[in-house]
Amino acid sequence: MEQAAVESRKTGTKAAVAVVITMLLWASAFVGIRYAGAYFTPGALALGRLLTGAAGLGVIMVIRGEGLPPRAAWPGIIGVGVFWFGLYTVALNWGEKHADAGTAALIVGMGPILLALLSGWVLKEGFPRQLLTGLAVAFAGAAVVGLSTGNGATTILGVVLCLVAAIGYAIGVVTQKIALLKHASALQVTTFGCTVGAVACLPFAGQLADDLAIAPLGSTLAMVYLGLLPTALAFYTWAYALTRSPAGRLGATTYMVPVLVVLLSWLLLGEVPTPIALLGGALTLVGVAVSRMKRKS
Repeated sequence: MEQAAVESRKTGTKAAVAVVITMLLWASAFVGIRYAGAYFTPGALALGRLLTGAAGLGVIMVIRGEGLPPRAAWPGIIGVGVFWFGLYTVALNWGEKHADAGTAALIVGMGPILLALLSGWVLKEGFPRQLLTGLAVAFAGAAVVGLSTGNGATTILGVVLCLVAAIGYAIGVVTQKIALLKHASALQVTTFGCTVGAVACLPFAGQLADDLAIAPLGSTLAMVYLGLLPTALAFYTWAYALTRSPAGRLGATTYMVPVLVVLLSWLLLGEVPTPIALLGGALTLVGVAVSRMKRKS
């Protein structure tokens, strides 16, 4: 019994570290997108990022000697590739060009709520009161953080695209969990999901070629960074944590990303957050903590 408890704590610690790595890298992606997005169109940026990520993950797959996932896992892998790696990435890149930061954060912030509802139904995870309460508090905090940076320049197209991104995220994570439950490894699901996403974005290949021809080296390197770290590494650590946590509870932790973006912008770019943004950040962290509380037996 003691040995099992020790192993359980070790597993929990590794999963927690994986979550922290994921959140930090996803937050850093906003800085990378700022540089790359000035010279790459939304579809081209998504394709370049996914091709880079798939290549990096493929090398690791070869080194580790992992083969193809089992047939039963492929529907979930295709789902995560199309809906999260593909649809979510393109819709978010495009939507943020037609919506101010506050509105985008508010609408995309619906993603973890949709994920909790979908996983409670499809994955039979249920609807724990702590999770739903924490999601509500975290969403409110994320909305405060986002709205404190908004400028009101939002179109209907921007709203629709951000909503599509939120839906794509929720469906993508649920299908990813299904793939992981079908005995595919986190590396397999991430590698082939990223590859499927890249294939889905191939219609933007012409735009990517045109953008690469005129983009400065810094923007191209930013795109490579987005592919290798916030995509390849962060999605792998996310998948690792997802194998060890209910999808709904893990999804709630993504509300930490806007808070980390504010802190990274403060540290790296000298953008001092407003008191309202700090208040929203504190509220978000409280909500995430509540959402991850386990029910007492």
